[in-house]
Amino acid sequence: MRITPDWFALRHPVNDRSTFHPIDAISEQVVSLLEQVDLLALADFKLVAKHGGFGRAARAAGRPKATLSRRVSELEAALNLRLFERGGRNLKLTEEGRALYERTAVLLTELDETAAAIASGGESPRGRLRISAPLLFSQSAMGKLAAGFALKYPDVRLEITTEDRAVDMIEEGYDLVIRVNPDPDESLVGRIFLRDHLVVVASPMLARPQKNANVPAVVRGPGRDIEIWDITKRGKATAITVSPVLRLSSLMMVRDAARAGVGVARLPVSLVSHDIAAGTLVHWGDVEGPEIGLWALYPSRRLLSARVAAFLEYLKEAFPTGAPDELAAYINN
Repeated sequence: MRITPDWFALRHPVNDRSTFHPIDAISEQVVSLLEQVDLLALADFKLVAKHGGFGRAARAAGRPKATLSRRVSELEAALNLRLFERGGRNLKLTEEGRALYERTAVLLTELDETAAAIASGGESPRGRLRISAPLLFSQSAMGKLAAGFALKYPDVRLEITTEDRAVDMIEEGYDLVIRVNPDPDESLVGRIFLRDHLVVVASPMLARPQKNANVPAVVRGPGRDIEIWDITKRGKATAITVSPVLRLSSLMMVRDAARAGVGVARLPVSLVSHDIAAGTLVHWGDVEGPEIGLWALYPSRRLLSARVAAFLEYLKEAFPTGAPDELAAYINN
């Protein structure tokens, strides 16, 4: 595989259910499935699975219950698989049925949207676009991005969830996931659209330490009682010993506490560059270590839909070079 600066294959825990054996079994039969299965029967299976029963599906679609039952039975016969556990008031998907539903539900939706796009004269972005984004980026920029995208593409129903946890894109139905420095995952591809780095800042009211004296610090999350931060300024490396006096769960809260003079803080330069320029925070130095990369990820096994491609292009328009000052300007504009 050829790796370029903008694209790479990732190994990431957001899709750790990829070892689910029924899904693998279905994937190995993709070609034969397309040859044997009527797509209308597959659509009827999706309808019944979505509504949890033949009667409810029939009422929702205005279709005869007997027809739906027959077509699902024909699908089971064609695949030589039992897709539903029958009995009781509710139908329950078997493992194989759930695997088939997870892999084909999005595909069938995209086929419907593609047909609608062709009928309207082109594949314009339309349909639902579900995105998971990290907390800080969502708080600082995602609202503005979402509003601009919605105005530009009114036929796209944009849904954004804010969370820092790992997500299963297939299981949870996400089209795009934005994450900071994700681990490699062969099942995902991604594009880095923003780069950032950490700096140490403090209020002008906080004096710099004398020799090896400890400095009060505001930090995110749990950690040690005493920490050593390596920083560089104007090419000169130094270390400061900090003693966390305030632990918070959000970097926005950390910045606000640093502004108030509680202690020093390590924060993304894009978040504090405006404060540094205004003099409300003082730049003590750059934190040594790898850069922060913000990636947009999506499953490599799925064709890139027009709506996902449109959002990726919109990110590129908002941040043409991906430099920290672009995000800072976007946040403060």
